[in-house]
Amino acid sequence: MSEITDIKPQIKNKNRCSVYVDGQFFCGLLNETAIIHKLKIGQFVEKSFLEQIQLDNEKNHALDKALNYITRSMKTKKQIEKYLISKGYIPLVTEYVLGKLKEYNFVDDYEYAKSYANYKSNSKGKKLIEMDLRMKGAAQEDIDKALSEIGDEIESAKNVLNKYIKNKEMTKENLYKAYKYLLSKGYEYDTAKNALSSLKGGEELEDN
Repeated sequence: MSEITDIKPQIKNKNRCSVYVDGQFFCGLLNETAIIHKLKIGQFVEKSFLEQIQLDNEKNHALDKALNYITRSMKTKKQIEKYLISKGYIPLVTEYVLGKLKEYNFVDDYEYAKSYANYKSNSKGKKLIEMDLRMKGAAQEDIDKALSEIGDEIESAKNVLNKYIKNKEMTKENLYKAYKYLLSKGYEYDTAKNALSSLKGGEELEDN
């Protein structure tokens, strides 16, 4: 048995409370749920009991939260999971919500990666897009598939280059800075060189 050592109202949501067990945060609950089950400080309970009442009483509430979260913009499965955990939901509730979202086709890492890659391909190279998607929790298989559909990056690199070099003198120093800039935006070495070769003097630039 474990002891409920504190029950505190949540600062950002007055309709919820944070339950602490044995001195550590355990989960967040609707105030209504805590009242119905007569939870109080000093009470000894099984942790499995707290997990079950949160699962039974809060799974639909958590699902509504997740749906509201993804209506703002597409999210990866990992992003939704982190969001629900940050709201105090236990893993059982999070797993239930993710299962429902998948069932409703509201979460699809490949579609997310595809949409993100298409949108960013005008301003970033594949290497940087891949890094971004990894940080967002997309699976490597979905990232690879999405990136394979972008196609040639030369035109994208040229557009990024032209914006960067605009109103700058075509000196070797500026051309080299432009080359480094393209690399920093995630373009491959050869792609950056090919883009530079379209500029006067750029074809003479060598990678030192």
